[in-house]
Amino acid sequence: MLDSVNKLSEVGRVAVVMGGDSAEREVSLKSGAAVLAGLQRAGVDAHALDARGDVITELKDGAFDTAFLILHGPGGEDGCLQGALETAGIRYTGSGVLGSALAMDKIRTKQMCQVLDIPTPPWRRVNSEADCLLAADALGMPMIIKPNSEGSSIGVSKVNATQEVAQAWAGASAFGAALAERFIAGMEVTATILDGQALPLINMVPKHDFYDFDAKYTDSGTVYHCPADIEPELARYIQSLALAAFAGVGCRGWGRVDFILDTEMQPWLIEINTAPGMTETSLVPMAASAAGLDFSELVVAILSTSCEVAS
Repeated sequence: MLDSVNKLSEVGRVAVVMGGDSAEREVSLKSGAAVLAGLQRAGVDAHALDARGDVITELKDGAFDTAFLILHGPGGEDGCLQGALETAGIRYTGSGVLGSALAMDKIRTKQMCQVLDIPTPPWRRVNSEADCLLAADALGMPMIIKPNSEGSSIGVSKVNATQEVAQAWAGASAFGAALAERFIAGMEVTATILDGQALPLINMVPKHDFYDFDAKYTDSGTVYHCPADIEPELARYIQSLALAAFAGVGCRGWGRVDFILDTEMQPWLIEINTAPGMTETSLVPMAASAAGLDFSELVVAILSTSCEVAS
C-alpha cells in the first residue's frame, strides 16, 4: 500500500484540512490533529488548516501541493470542496465530487445499492412528523430516524413507539432532509477500504441499542473485535460487498462501509463514509493496525492515493 509513495517529496507541502463549520466540527478537529501528528512523524511537510475561511485561497497562499481532507459532514465531505479543489488544480485525498456527493446522501446511496443488488434496510424519505408515522406503518417498529446528510450518528434516533416519533423527527430534521429506516437488530460490522483493498473487519458491541455518537466517541464501554468475530467466509463476503458498494457509488482512495448483520447473519449495508473518523477511538486505525500498519503508515498510505486521483 505504501509503494506508490517512495519519496515523500512527491506529495510536496501538505495541508491537513480539518474543522470547518459542520455539526461534526469537533470530531474533525480531533481527527485532523491525529492525522497531522502522524504525517509529521513520517517526515511529511504537513500543516494544519482549519476550513472556516476561503480554503482555496489559503491553500494557494500557503503554497500547498496536496490537501489531506479530514473534514466530516456537509461542506467538506459532500463533493463541494472536492469540486473547488479540482477547479483550482489542487491534489486531494479521498473520493471525488460524485463519490463524495452520493455517499453523503444516504438515500442516493441506498438507491445505488438497489441497482448493485447490495442489501440495505428498507427506508422512506420523511418530510414531516406525519411522514414518520406513515413510515412506521410501512416499516414497522422499531425504526431509525436520521438525517440524510450527516455522519457520526449525529441526529440519529431509534424509535420504539409512536410517542417517540416527535422527538426523533425534531432531532433528525434539525440537520435538513431526513429518512426513516427499518431497524435491523444484530451485529454491527465495518469494513475499511484503503487503496482498493478491504482491511480486516471490525465488529462493535456497544452498551447501547446501537452504535451511536456516544459509543463512537465517548463511551469506553463499547467492545471491539478486530478481526471481526465471524466466520472467515462471511468476512470475505462482506468485504466483497463493501468493495462493490464503494466502487459502485464512485468512491476512491479510502473510506469505510458500515453493515448490520441480522440474526441470520445476513449483512445489510447502512452507509458509506468517505472521510471517516481518525481519532484515538476510531475504527479505521484499528483495522489498519490489524493489517500491520501503524498510524503513521496508515496516513501516508492514504496520502499516497492522492497522487493517483488528481493533478
